[in-house]
Amino acid sequence: MSVGNEPGIVGGIQIDLQRLHETWMEIVWPRQRGANDTVLGKWTPNTQGQMLLYRAWSALGVPVIAIVYPLVLLGAVVRFQTRRIDGTATRLGLVGVVLLSLVVWGALTALAQFQLDVAAGGVVAIAAAGGVATVSAALALATRRVGGRGTTVLLSYPFAMTAIFLPPVVAALFSPAIGDVILPGSRDFANVLLDNVARPLGLYEFFVGNFSIEGVGYALMWLGISVPLGWILGLLVTLADAVRPTE
Repeated sequence: MSVGNEPGIVGGIQIDLQRLHETWMEIVWPRQRGANDTVLGKWTPNTQGQMLLYRAWSALGVPVIAIVYPLVLLGAVVRFQTRRIDGTATRLGLVGVVLLSLVVWGALTALAQFQLDVAAGGVVAIAAAGGVATVSAALALATRRVGGRGTTVLLSYPFAMTAIFLPPVVAALFSPAIGDVILPGSRDFANVLLDNVARPLGLYEFFVGNFSIEGVGYALMWLGISVPLGWILGLLVTLADAVRPTE
């Protein structure tokens, strides 16, 4: 059901698919996307040979769009969540984000030390994790303020992912209790990546020969995951913006 002039779910999907198909067509042919309402209108073939190629390219785009469109929807979900977080961070400002993070992590550190009777290593772990989270969050917001799609995708999203993934691992390196929970799972996940990603790409021997999953290697592993994951999420949001702009 539509509200006002806004299309319903089915109408929105139809608009998305039309934009995707027009974008696909415009890779080869001129004036395809959004050209119906322009003065010149959408370009159409003039000869039978062009028409055959035009229709063949159009048909080839159907399976491509079937693969890409779920990524567009995933990007729209990621965009909604990230813009909620970004809106809160913008209202707080860079100094506010840093102060809030310091207050929260400082309170957790104090609680661990004075109320929960946590061992000294555990207190250091929480404090170290808080430092990583604070710096990563500040860098994510600072690079986001620079502006530009490239900077946001290349830097802001990886820093944000680092703020999420790295603090538990840093804490695990300082605290045996936390390490018993985090590190075995990290080791199992690393083996899955080596067997299912690195080996097919021919990189298994390189990683096994040059890196070991122990000590700081855990942090490097999750840093290596958070950076490309940030790029992937940033590209998904970019795709969603291209197909389903919010304006």
